Amino acid sequence: MTTKTRYYNSTGRDYLAKAQRYLAEDDLLQASEKGWGAAAQMVKCVADARGWSHEGHRQLWSAVTRLVEETGDQEMQTAFGLAGALHTNFYEGWLPREVVENYLTQVEELVSKLEALPS
Repeated sequence: MTTKTRYYNSTGRDYLAKAQRYLAEDDLLQASEKGWGAAAQMVKCVADARGWSHEGHRQLWSAVTRLVEETGDQEMQTAFGLAGALHTNFYEGWLPREVVENYLTQVEELVSKLEALPS
């Protein structure tokens, strides 16, 4: 694992832990943004390890699409979409707590799946 991939992995895990802390504090906006950050950082980790571009949202989605094709796991795409909804929620604040909590659970599962993939 390169220094950059270790950074993405570490940051993704850190963001996931912070998302849970913010959720416990009922700060749904920050919990949402950290949930998005965790998913994005972990996709960057896998993409970086494989030499794939990952500089923007479009390239992150491209990486997720490639991973779904590789693994056959459509849930990765769904979970990444939910992470995107969390990102939007940071700006809009329209998701109720139960939804933020549910989406963060899906993001946590996505992070675990991505972490388990071979580099």
